Amino acid sequence: MKKMFIFMRVFFLLNITLLMANFIGPRCFWRINLDEIMDEYLGLSCAFILAAVQTPTEKDYFNKTLNFLKTTTNHKYALALVFAMDEINRNPDLLPNMSLIIRYALGHCDGKTVTPTPYLFHKRKKSPIPNYFCNEESMCSFLISGPNWKVSLSFWDYLDSFLSPRILQLTYGPFSSIFSDDEQYPYLYQMAPKDTSLALAMVSFIHYFNWNWIGLVIPDDDQGNQFLLELKKQSENKEICFAFVKMISVDDVSFPQNTEMYYNQIVMSSTNVIIIYGETYNFIDLIFRMWEPPILQRIWITTKQLNFPTRKKDISHGTFYGSLTFLPHHGEISGFKNFVQTWFHLRNTDLYLLMQEWKYFNYVSSASNCKILKNNSSDASFNWLMEQKFDMTFSENSHNIYNAVHAIAHALHEMNLQHADNQAIDNGKRASSHCLKVNSFLRRAYFTNPLGDKVFMKQRVIMQDEYDIIHFGNLSQHLEIKMKLGKFSPYLPHGRHSHLYVDMIELATGRRKMPSSVCSAECSPGFRRLWKEGMAACCFVCSPCPENEISNETNMDQCMNCPEYQYANTEQNKCIQKGVTFLSYEDPLGMALALMAFCFSAFTALVLCVFVKHHDTPIVKANNRSLSYLLLMSLMFCFLCSFFFIGLPNRVICVLQQITFGIVFTVAVSTVLAKTVIVVLAFKVTDPGRRLRYFLVSGTPNYIIPICSLLQCVLCAIWLAVSPPFVDIDEHTLHGHIIIVCNKGSDTAFYCILGYLACLALGSFSVAFLAKNLPDTFNEAKFLTFSMLVFCSVWVTFLPVYHSTKGKHMVAVEIFSILASSAGMLGCIFVPKIYIILMRPERNSTQKIREKSYF
Repeated sequence: MKKMFIFMRVFFLLNITLLMANFIGPRCFWRINLDEIMDEYLGLSCAFILAAVQTPTEKDYFNKTLNFLKTTTNHKYALALVFAMDEINRNPDLLPNMSLIIRYALGHCDGKTVTPTPYLFHKRKKSPIPNYFCNEESMCSFLISGPNWKVSLSFWDYLDSFLSPRILQLTYGPFSSIFSDDEQYPYLYQMAPKDTSLALAMVSFIHYFNWNWIGLVIPDDDQGNQFLLELKKQSENKEICFAFVKMISVDDVSFPQNTEMYYNQIVMSSTNVIIIYGETYNFIDLIFRMWEPPILQRIWITTKQLNFPTRKKDISHGTFYGSLTFLPHHGEISGFKNFVQTWFHLRNTDLYLLMQEWKYFNYVSSASNCKILKNNSSDASFNWLMEQKFDMTFSENSHNIYNAVHAIAHALHEMNLQHADNQAIDNGKRASSHCLKVNSFLRRAYFTNPLGDKVFMKQRVIMQDEYDIIHFGNLSQHLEIKMKLGKFSPYLPHGRHSHLYVDMIELATGRRKMPSSVCSAECSPGFRRLWKEGMAACCFVCSPCPENEISNETNMDQCMNCPEYQYANTEQNKCIQKGVTFLSYEDPLGMALALMAFCFSAFTALVLCVFVKHHDTPIVKANNRSLSYLLLMSLMFCFLCSFFFIGLPNRVICVLQQITFGIVFTVAVSTVLAKTVIVVLAFKVTDPGRRLRYFLVSGTPNYIIPICSLLQCVLCAIWLAVSPPFVDIDEHTLHGHIIIVCNKGSDTAFYCILGYLACLALGSFSVAFLAKNLPDTFNEAKFLTFSMLVFCSVWVTFLPVYHSTKGKHMVAVEIFSILASSAGMLGCIFVPKIYIILMRPERNSTQKIREKSYF
């Protein structure tokens, strides 16, 4: 139990160590740039034939091997190869009792062979390489070829014809779908990882910066089409669109007009972010070298460093320039610098600085040193670098060579472990049989290399799902800088696939906020997105929200209606609670109308008091004193009923408004009608032979008032029974306000009330008009005619004005009509009498009344 506990503890610590080693923080790299074009673009080749021998290597074996490589272009590949082999040969736990050796170096690795190696093979079919198989024909050999896939294909064509399966081929150049056919290339392995998650990584990165307008340059082959399908699949739910998709074939390089066309399309595109994928780097590099553009405001997302030519006048620390490159994630190598300095005897720092490999600072001070390096001038940077301590790292192809050597060693090691008992039998078989066995183990190789990288070989392909996000830039014409800005991994916690270092991004780009790349600027709150026919999903126009609708987020497709008791503000980005309003006493309009109603009612009461005080005077008695009192009291109530229309309404108030208005006005108008009838009868019965005296003496005209009022009460009762008035809320008339008004319930009933009053008024007007030519001494008909004329004029005007207003102004119009019509009757009928009573009392006598004309 104790041993089990110790084992679990050690296992846990080892896994934690590997995890921490695998997740490396921000890192800054640099190297001297001698304007050399990448080897794979030039079609150069550098290949090695390896073998495993059961004799230990000499101490100076690798020194002798590397002596002729010091001045070659591709020495970096030989360095990575020898470093890996030396690491394996020194490891007692991996491939014990065996050593890896370099049988032969082909291509430009020796600095002399410039003729393509397949030509050398064909020159001597029986013995293509002198002394190659001497004494070792029973052992399988391994060809590591690259960096160009065409060169690897040429090697394979020859090996398949003459040496298959005595040599297994491993390529370290870029991954190519050409070698995916298992039946056609059964003994060829691609050490460049297959990008199983590259599309997801790029889409996650693009989505992180809210870019949605992307350009894409891919090769016109199966690999390019597959990447395009994956990219579109991952972009579907992210609202990412393509400004252009350029599929470039190999033949395009041969036509200068094509390069100009593609250059114009890329440079003139509206997108700020362009993805360059596959074997298009050489073409893009070529067109930019041909046309020598100024620095472009573009963000290049690539899977390989782009060596765009730069000039000193183009260098600007304030302008973002360079590329954001997705490279397979690798652990950092240790000891490579010491190895290089040992084998090359590079004790002088200046010579070491000139080597093409990337250098990096120690882990603790990487970010700060990188900042110092970027802020210094070119000469100061060189002088500062001379004083620093740094290490050396692998290029991508060197990593592939490193993994190739370790894959060979692990395959041989596993095979030796399983076939230890059959060693004597196996030694007697030929190399072809040995290669077949090694091939079966190499196909399923799975190991963790000394860098902490897990290498999983599946059907001759290494699967890759983790990427480092790298920024390449130029500090000067001959000094390049590379900064690790983040990492993509599907294994990161909390479902976050990308982890970015904000400080390094700011340092690399010179900006805390990355440039935007969108087809259409985002629609701010208060607007909605609209798509026109033919527009991409990411391209839209911003349209203001309709009235009383809002959008409170950016890029909303639909605006939202505000709740019932809220309204949209001016910017239409939020809803505001509506204010409650009604015709109140605090309102200037309500205050003015209330003051008018009070003054008119007070004046009416004053007139009544005057009439009561002078009730025995001839002028009061001559105009039917009782009806005058009744008319004055009804007019006073007409004025007072206006107060029911002012203030916060409720159900009782709404009922009293219309019922009181209808009844008191009916009493007033019917009283006027009664007075008019009495005046007419008074003059008619005085004529000899008239039989109407009975009607006048019996007081029959006085019944007009209760009869007319009773009919109005019946109409009001029907109104209340069928559809009574109620409190209503008007939300639409006044923007931003809820108006509380009294709804009449039934407009028909309301207009019936008005119609009945109109009939009474017209009847009074007609009777009074017929009596206008009677003698003036006792004639009140003229004043009654004018009062009904004013009354009818007011209410005829009321109808169109009432229907043209909304909210509390409708209430104000109704109040004004009540006041105006009541004031018209009061003024036309009683003001002349008050004038005589108060101002000309001498005329208020029997003697004067008997005169023919006094007024």
